Amino acid sequence: MGLRGQPLKVNYAYRQIADAIQAQILDGSLPPGERLPGEVALAEMFSVTRSTVREGLRQLESDGLVHRPSPRRLEVAMPQIDQLATRAGRAMVLMKVTFRELWQVALETEPLAAALAAEHATPDTVAQLEELHGLMIGAERDAEETIRLDTRFHALIAEMSRNRVLILAREPVALLLYRGFTQVAPKVPQAFGRQIEAHAHVLAAIRNRDPETARFWARRHIEDFWRGIQIAGLEDETPMTNAKAM
Repeated sequence: MGLRGQPLKVNYAYRQIADAIQAQILDGSLPPGERLPGEVALAEMFSVTRSTVREGLRQLESDGLVHRPSPRRLEVAMPQIDQLATRAGRAMVLMKVTFRELWQVALETEPLAAALAAEHATPDTVAQLEELHGLMIGAERDAEETIRLDTRFHALIAEMSRNRVLILAREPVALLLYRGFTQVAPKVPQAFGRQIEAHAHVLAAIRNRDPETARFWARRHIEDFWRGIQIAGLEDETPMTNAKAM
């Protein structure tokens, strides 16, 4: 296939280079494993300096779209879901999205994930969920550890759904929403116990391969979290974020 290029005469040309290459990766013109030309060739192709090319390539590497199997070789990479979700999460942080906006989306994605997980559950994935649930029971009253385990619990359910679109769509929303537990827990101390109880019902439904019950309890769980947000008076507030986690 090969990379297509054209002269650029715009400000921030490095960003335009990154965008041009990214577009060809996403439309399939440059498949994973395709070797990109060197910096000199790219500079000639886009009529820019090598330093500008270098900055554009750094952007693509940061976004997980290209990688270097060796110092002199640059190849198209398949971006990992967590890298793409991180970009979306950062955008949401910059937009100062509210608990209300996050919850409205989670109310649809989390029940769907639970229902699909129940359809595709295996003894191994159920065992992983049971282990996480046990750890969460042991971590009760530790908000930070509860958030970490809760996020992993829901992410594993999404992975069990085997729906890559759902996995990618829900991840940044869930990461921000569940981090809000640190703001809810001090004002709603019963939130720890209610969260564990809801997880137990979702887990049981998935273990029993019962999609509708899994969907019901996942939705009830997210609705209950919203009640906690309301009690805490945080409906239209922005979740606090940890820069290192994003």
